[in-house]
Amino acid sequence: MTEFQLDIHTHTIASGHAYGTIREMAAAAAERGLALLGMSEHGPGMPGTCDPFYFLNLSAIPRRLSGVEIVHGCEANVCNGMGGFQLPQRCVDRLDYIIAGVHLPWYQDEGAEKNTDNVIACMKHEKVFFVSHPDSDRAPLQYERLVEAAKEYHVALEVNNSSLLHPERRPGCVKNYKEMLALCGRRRAPVIVSSDAHDPSAVGGFEAARALLDGIGFDEELILNTDVEKFKRFIGL
Repeated sequence: MTEFQLDIHTHTIASGHAYGTIREMAAAAAERGLALLGMSEHGPGMPGTCDPFYFLNLSAIPRRLSGVEIVHGCEANVCNGMGGFQLPQRCVDRLDYIIAGVHLPWYQDEGAEKNTDNVIACMKHEKVFFVSHPDSDRAPLQYERLVEAAKEYHVALEVNNSSLLHPERRPGCVKNYKEMLALCGRRRAPVIVSSDAHDPSAVGGFEAARALLDGIGFDEELILNTDVEKFKRFIGL
């Protein structure tokens, strides 16, 4: 059974539609035996999220809470028209990593080819190390191109536990993950497994993702969550 040491796609009350404080999320991570927690608030464009100024003061947060190492990220919205993502450079400079993600209805589906172009445009940014929930038929993607680009630009594609828990919200996610993961396995492209927790109760929740990965016999060496140092090397910490 695959074991995980870290969860780097989580949201606190600062994201506007999540329900735990920084310390509540860290305490939950400690309770679940995680060694490292990343909090990745939504970037500009998501209704109710924090002002970009929030990211300028991240140094106020201790790097260890409840015995858990803390890293700082942002889940930035993929933009239409190959515009990358919207986050001021002064904010980017304060982050350890950026997760680029398609979020409907903020993002307008342009079809699989153009959607893939838009995601790849974000991958080219030096701080984008992850792509969140690349799994829904509502914003289809060309997975062979996506995996090739992820390998080229040093980006890990995400297996999102929340998507798998709520497939009615992310139609096609199971079949899409199976296709994506088969390609990742062949190309030796790493993946990240995330809870996408919006409440402390979901931090470190990987059960559905673990079942999928174990069920297809995915190579554990390609999963960044299994070792803190492997994760840190990947993002250059």
